[in-house]
Amino acid sequence: MSFDIALMADKLPALGSAALVTLGLWIAALAASLVVGLAIATGRLLGGPVVNTVLRLFVEMIRGTPFLIQLFLLYFGGPSLGITLDPLPAGFIALTIFGGCYMSEVFRTGFRAVPRGHIEAAESAGFTRLQVLRRIIVPEMLVLVLPAGVNIAIGLIKETAVLSIIGVPELAAIAGEIGAETYAFVESLFLLSICYWLLVEICGRLGRLAEARLSNFRFAA
Repeated sequence: MSFDIALMADKLPALGSAALVTLGLWIAALAASLVVGLAIATGRLLGGPVVNTVLRLFVEMIRGTPFLIQLFLLYFGGPSLGITLDPLPAGFIALTIFGGCYMSEVFRTGFRAVPRGHIEAAESAGFTRLQVLRRIIVPEMLVLVLPAGVNIAIGLIKETAVLSIIGVPELAAIAGEIGAETYAFVESLFLLSICYWLLVEICGRLGRLAEARLSNFRFAA
């Protein structure tokens, strides 16, 4: 058997369409994960002992179980609870919950890293607790947690491959179909690897660019 370059070129349009699905799903899930993660971290910060305990247990449960199991529970177990979802919405929700819980831990760590002196200065100036959070803690925290946040974003790109199991037409699913149709599994997997590598590289470069832009906004203790 030889490496079929012509076949690879012929299947590029199909993989390109699948890459757009993967990219769109990832961007939407990442944006939603940031919102969910920030909401969880803020709830743990301001919600009191009971809210903090409930959210902590939920985050630990999500972080302590494989994403595949969570996806199966949502997609295959949902109908038993009256929740029936198509593959794409199910994949989006599963990615959002998974990424949001990891992001919440990053945000929570970032909250703790904000210098206490900055918070006390804002409080002495008459800021309310919500104003301190919105105008002092969150902006500084976002600068501090950017590198860790980029790593989680890259991890979400890779987790999209799991969604092929429930029929989401993303990169891994289409590459598997190409391999099953042509028996060119090496070629399809090679193209799949290149596509994921490009997506990860783009995400990493954007993250480094953002870090460089924000380097002037580091905060002294």
